[in-house]
Amino acid sequence: MDLRDLYQDIILDHGQRPRNFRVQEHPSHVAQGHNPLCGDRITVYLTLEGERIADVSFQGRGCAISQASASLMTEILKGKTLAEAETLFRGFHAKVTGGDAPAAPEALADEMERLEPLSGVKAYPARVKCATLAWHAFEAALKSGSAGATVKTE
Repeated sequence: MDLRDLYQDIILDHGQRPRNFRVQEHPSHVAQGHNPLCGDRITVYLTLEGERIADVSFQGRGCAISQASASLMTEILKGKTLAEAETLFRGFHAKVTGGDAPAAPEALADEMERLEPLSGVKAYPARVKCATLAWHAFEAALKSGSAGATVKTE
């Protein structure tokens, strides 16, 4: 099995059986993401304890890439500080857009590696929005608090 097949299997697994796919009862932050071009919709729920992400989950529907990206994102961000989450988002965004990824601290190297299966979308510019939708919703949730926000990727 080559690396591309392995990455495809990881995306399909997370797309079909997403982790942390649930509504939180009392999140401290929430935001919705919508990609009107393909119909992907995601709501991200976030609970912060100080500067640490105590819980993050999502619900929504969309293609395997958007669901897998949200699933991987929730697994990776749980327990991280907001600064670590920002570093991971910048690194992930660079990976999927083909930009220059900032050097991730050694402590986050495993998490960045876990996001590698989604890096192939950079070859398909229309799919980049699918992969980044949950991350943009996460960022919008941080800015909006419990009032909620909606972010559209077009």
